[in-house]
Amino acid sequence: MEKIIFHIDVNSAYLSWSALERLAQGESTDLRSIPSIIGGDMEKRHGVVLAKSIPAKAFGVKTGEPIVNAMRKCPRLLLHPPNHALYHRRSRELMEFLSHISPDIEQVSVDECYMDYSSVAGKYGNPYSAATQIKDNIYEKFGYTVNIGISNRKVLAKMASDFKKPNLVHTLYLDEIQEKMWPLPVSSLYMCGQSSVEALRKLEILTIGDLAAADKSVIASHLKSHGVMLWEYANGIDDSEVITEHMDLKGIGNSITLKEDALTKEDSYRTLLSLAETVAGRLRDSHQLAGMISTEIKYNTFRRVSHQATLPSPVHSTDVIYAKACSLFDELWDGTPVRLLGIRTSKLAPEDEPVQLSLFDMGQPLTSSCPASGKTFSASKQQKLDKALDSIRKKYGADSVVRGSLLHKK
Repeated sequence: MEKIIFHIDVNSAYLSWSALERLAQGESTDLRSIPSIIGGDMEKRHGVVLAKSIPAKAFGVKTGEPIVNAMRKCPRLLLHPPNHALYHRRSRELMEFLSHISPDIEQVSVDECYMDYSSVAGKYGNPYSAATQIKDNIYEKFGYTVNIGISNRKVLAKMASDFKKPNLVHTLYLDEIQEKMWPLPVSSLYMCGQSSVEALRKLEILTIGDLAAADKSVIASHLKSHGVMLWEYANGIDDSEVITEHMDLKGIGNSITLKEDALTKEDSYRTLLSLAETVAGRLRDSHQLAGMISTEIKYNTFRRVSHQATLPSPVHSTDVIYAKACSLFDELWDGTPVRLLGIRTSKLAPEDEPVQLSLFDMGQPLTSSCPASGKTFSASKQQKLDKALDSIRKKYGADSVVRGSLLHKK
């Protein structure tokens, strides 16, 4: 399938994160609900606007402009200093959350990243629905909003995320640029700064569509290689890939909000099996073993419960993780319809780290049993099977091998 790329951008990140921190500390006023900005020095009133609230934007306040100018536009503007330690902490939380959905994340700033959705599309389905779910889950979990742009090109995904805000999902596929992007002023094009806008204006190029239709050689003669890049972006030409940055994760997990509430134990087991495959696969891909497993349930009443257990020895086996997740589910579930299920692993260790066996393990074949099926399996055979399945999926795609119990769900 053709690649699908998400660009995920936190709405007014600095202001949103500072607002949440203030509220957590007992402040009654939400910075997001009043004319406010982040940036500069509160005493000297100098510096630039790093982030602004929507009420501040109504007064014409712009990100990047001097604070003095912003104060002239809105004398009652509340100025709050930046807290970069907080922002980096919030950023890491978000990236770790997103990496549980897809491991292919390229962070490009503290508040934005690209996600290669192609590798997990078979699991999560329609990109627009999945992006909407991600957006809603971020708000539910962290309390702030994001915009998500979807495209088959990185630059177009970035452009789409900058469309109408906040808390929205937009698509901008190659066949949509004529309708959605070309009518926009050329200043809206990614990487087109003020000097480029002025140079293009002298060529009577006012919109992105004008630039796309222009002679590339003429653009190059005036703006050199940067002009060629802008012309390519205007035409949706961008072959760059999502460059994955491997994070030093404290845990690996995944959760999913179900399209329909799970009413029976068997329905929940099937979802847990799908999650266990994803989590175990990511553990093996990162060459990690998990020493602790946690199962999370969110009921249709929105009540959340979770339970965790330490394993006798660390693993990255799909069936062992699935078996333990089912066991924890049995301890937790009270019969209420289930809206969300999650599996998370922690206490990670490198897979080449020596594993200490107990006295009772010496000379005994390692086996595990699954409460969902009652079957017992050899750990060594399961390890070989997992590696074989991983190899097939990497070569032919995530859905090239599917468990029979999951086929009817698909």
